[in-house]
Amino acid sequence: MTTASTPVRGPIVSRRALRWALLVVGGAVAVILPRVLYPPVALDIAAWALLAVSVDLLLGQAGLLSFGHAAFWGTAAYATGLVALDWHLPFPVAVIFGAVVAAALALPIGALAVRRTGIYFAMVTLAFAQMIYFIANEWSGLTGGENGLQDVPRTLFGVDLSDPYYFYYWMLPLAVAGLFAAWRLVNSPFGRVLNAIRENPTRARALGYPVERYKMLAFVLSAGIAGLGGGLFAMAHQFVTLDTLRWTTSGQAVILVVLGGIGTIWGGVLASGITLRLQDYLSLRHFTAPDLILGVVFIVVVLGFRRGIWGTVAGLLAGRRRPAEAAVEEVREPVPAE
Repeated sequence: MTTASTPVRGPIVSRRALRWALLVVGGAVAVILPRVLYPPVALDIAAWALLAVSVDLLLGQAGLLSFGHAAFWGTAAYATGLVALDWHLPFPVAVIFGAVVAAALALPIGALAVRRTGIYFAMVTLAFAQMIYFIANEWSGLTGGENGLQDVPRTLFGVDLSDPYYFYYWMLPLAVAGLFAAWRLVNSPFGRVLNAIRENPTRARALGYPVERYKMLAFVLSAGIAGLGGGLFAMAHQFVTLDTLRWTTSGQAVILVVLGGIGTIWGGVLASGITLRLQDYLSLRHFTAPDLILGVVFIVVVLGFRRGIWGTVAGLLAGRRRPAEAAVEEVREPVPAE
């Protein structure tokens, strides 16, 4: 029981100061990333960060674990590659088109999936993702089958952007826009309602919130952000293969979210950078079992950082709240959205 003599430890850094510091550091890292890393690795980090953030938007905010986000990532990659090859669209238009296709695909999938919870939701999304993989494999006339789409052009109004170093800076605004959209969704009344649904859907429904509708909207928005990452991934590599639709792609995205910290949004970005940089380092050193090292890192993080890397560090910097303040926040009801 809390008494008057209980010592109170304030935050080490104020929330506003921490937010601005992270914004400056993150912006600086994003700008210099292709200078300190192999440019294709920097491109992959940006694309995978969007996929991880999209998964965390569902898992961390709405409590929905999706094992099928590879369907949106891969479908957007194929859609982006096809319109770039056939219609010769500028790469930003092609990428946005892929994101829209992914969001549209989420409508029928979400209509069935959001009515389930827990492992049942995860299995439904996985089943749909496997179905999309099978269609892409069999529809070789459109997708190229096992050969995929080759030589996807990345141009901007006739300007060739084949150099990955310069292309990174052209695609960076799209990646930043996707990350900002996710952050804005989380820090909005919509995001707070999702948190209430995650904690107690029955109570949220009793307060008048259409729970399934909120879940559906979160699912579609998450798919759109994943599709944005898939389109950038297709443009970054200039080819699309069936690997973008494999269930292991969804699994890797979930692992990135756990490593960074569930519900932190930015944890997925940090975990993407660490994981892809480690993979690149191990490949350059000709290490024969990179998955072994990555597995050890995952075990260490899960055991040593219960809230993930970002969640643990952010918690230490922010300090502990007063117990009374924490209790008030736990019982405070969300304000109904207008």
